[in-house]
Amino acid sequence: MAGTEVLGRVTWRIGKVVALRDETLTARTIAIVVPDWPGHVAGQHIDVRLTAPDGYSAVRSYSIASVPSSDGRIEITVDRLPNGEVSPYPTQLVMVGDELEVRGPLGRWFVWRAEQVGPVQLVAGGSGIVPLMSMIRSRTSAGSTVPFRLLYSVRELGAIFYRDELQTLSSQGNSVVVTYAYTRATPKDWPRPAGRIDRVLIDSGTWPANLHPSGYVCGPTSFVESATELLIAAGHDRERIRTERFGATGERK
Repeated sequence: MAGTEVLGRVTWRIGKVVALRDETLTARTIAIVVPDWPGHVAGQHIDVRLTAPDGYSAVRSYSIASVPSSDGRIEITVDRLPNGEVSPYPTQLVMVGDELEVRGPLGRWFVWRAEQVGPVQLVAGGSGIVPLMSMIRSRTSAGSTVPFRLLYSVRELGAIFYRDELQTLSSQGNSVVVTYAYTRATPKDWPRPAGRIDRVLIDSGTWPANLHPSGYVCGPTSFVESATELLIAAGHDRERIRTERFGATGERK
C-alpha cells in the first residue's frame, strides 16, 4: 500500500469499498468510505489510483455520483470499456472490503450548490449523467425547490444509468423533469425515431431561454460541443452553460 502523497492541499487517502451496485450490463456503482474525507460539492470528482503487483500504477478520474455528506461515504459509477486498461477492475473484479487509493475532491467549476437559485438545465450524454446525478440528489437532499430539467441521451433503454431512481423522480411533479433521447434503439411506441439530440428536442425538452437557466452539459467531447451549440442557437447564454467532457468509461478528460 503506497504512502500518502500531497498534491497541493489534496492528499491520497485509502478508502474501503463498502457496497457495489450494477447500473447497467456494463456499468457499476462503487461505494467507498474514505477516512477524514473533507466533503464534496455536487459535480466534483476524485482520482483513483490502481497499482498492480509488479508496481505499475494507473490513475483515472471519476465523478462523484452521491450526495454530499459528512460520513465519508462517496459513490462513483464506472462504465466498462472493451479492452480497457483500467475499467474492467472496478466494474468486474473489485469486491466489498477492498481498498482503493483516492484523491479529492477535485474541481470547482462544474458544480451546483444548494444555495443557487433559478432553474437548472442538465444535459447528459451516456456516462455524463454521473455528476449531474449528484446535483439531482443534492437538490433533493437539501430540500431545494429550484426546478430541474434533464435531457439525457443514451443508446437504448438498457443503457440508462440510475433508471429506476430517475423514473421515480420524474413522476413527482415538483421534482425533476426528465426527457430521453435514444440514439440507437427506442422503446416500443416511442414517439421519436432513434437519433441524436437536435433542435426539436432542445426546444421541447429544455427550459426556454428567456428563463435564463443555469446549464450543465456533460458527456463525450463531440456530444458536449454539439449540445452546447444547440442550446446557444436556441437563445441560451453561453456564459451560463458549464461543460465537462468525459471519456468512454465515465473518466473525466
